[in-house]
Amino acid sequence: MIRSLSAEAFGTFWLVLGGCGSAVLAAAFPEVGIGLLGVSLAFGLTVLTMAYAVGGISGGHFNPAVSLGLALAGRFETRNLIPYWAAQVLGAVAAAAVLFVIVSGKADFAGVGGFASNGYGAASPGGFSLTSALVTEAVMTAFFLIVILGATAKQSTPGFAPIAIGLCLTLIHLVSIPVTNTSVNPARSAGVALFAEGPALAQLWLFWVAPLAGAALGALIWRALLAED
Repeated sequence: MIRSLSAEAFGTFWLVLGGCGSAVLAAAFPEVGIGLLGVSLAFGLTVLTMAYAVGGISGGHFNPAVSLGLALAGRFETRNLIPYWAAQVLGAVAAAAVLFVIVSGKADFAGVGGFASNGYGAASPGGFSLTSALVTEAVMTAFFLIVILGATAKQSTPGFAPIAIGLCLTLIHLVSIPVTNTSVNPARSAGVALFAEGPALAQLWLFWVAPLAGAALGALIWRALLAED
């Protein structure tokens, strides 16, 4: 269990540092900013690389919603949910702290601003409502779980699951960054919200409720319509 929890913490750390770090440090960097496409790809690459690196140890969840969905689909022991969630959140907070130290070292540092946090209303990149954010996060997470369950099913081609999962997360970000800055991961949202300025902490509840509900929905759809047994 110690190896599994360590793997989850390291994987989630890398997801937040690589994904949120790309958004904070590189998305709009003068003249060579990577933009929305680059940030989306960065999030996908963090999951892909860590799934190959430590997925064999812990299952490569790196996300409380994924852990819940896998448990509801019968792929993960329910008794391990809370330890996994704790490891994932700790990894996310540690990564956000490292990113804060990096950002605060800039010569003209005047605050972290939104710090790649998630939000709705005025905190949404495109000014989308709470309802839009709720639907987006729930639906995107549901499909994320369906892709994960399908890519890791017994009949799937071995060794390719991390690629499908990483590309799915990239696609999710391409669609939903304008709406919520894309969470689909409560740990990712919690980590940066602790350091962000603005309403990130006050709105954090939605980025736990919607992804967890979406994960449950995705797992139930898989079991009812798509599972092999």
